[in-house]
Amino acid sequence: MRNLALVGLMALAFAACGGNHDYSPKPRGYFRIPFPKKEYQQYISDCPFTFQYPKYATVDQDHDKNAKPCWLNVRFPQFNGTLHLSYEQITSKEVFNKLVEEAHTFAFKHTVKATSIDEGTIAYPDRKLYGIYYTIDGNAASSAQFYLTDSTKHYLRCSLYFYNEPRIDSIQPVLNFIKKDMDVMIATFRWKR
Repeated sequence: MRNLALVGLMALAFAACGGNHDYSPKPRGYFRIPFPKKEYQQYISDCPFTFQYPKYATVDQDHDKNAKPCWLNVRFPQFNGTLHLSYEQITSKEVFNKLVEEAHTFAFKHTVKATSIDEGTIAYPDRKLYGIYYTIDGNAASSAQFYLTDSTKHYLRCSLYFYNEPRIDSIQPVLNFIKKDMDVMIATFRWKR
């Protein structure tokens, strides 16, 4: 009886191991990311600018202790990302030059991890809206930044950060999705005064 049970167990083990012996490694899997429908709403406040932002995002005041009025965060909670907006009033040519240089410096601080940094010009003369858009490729902490100005009174800097390990292969779909929202923000951006 004991031998019969042992033979049955061995037959079951061989049957479980039988069949196709070809083994190939499976590709790495990633979570499927459900993207919401693109719908926008107008941001209106006491700040000297307005723009459209997605309905799946929230806008709140930056609560950092050094934050100034009209420093905002456009949060994308489902993607663990935030667009940080910093508004400054231009009071002199020196202040303007300093702000533009700081935007360049902040973008190029990511050179250590970036594979490339491209600059694109933003120019809407009819709205007195000018600036530079920085596309930062690679595993940098921030993948996209820009600044907008009218060159005389107003300046706004924006930077996108995701709050997880910067691995471009895993955040690329979300990055492409949010960059379209940034494009809408720029296209609908208006100075109030």
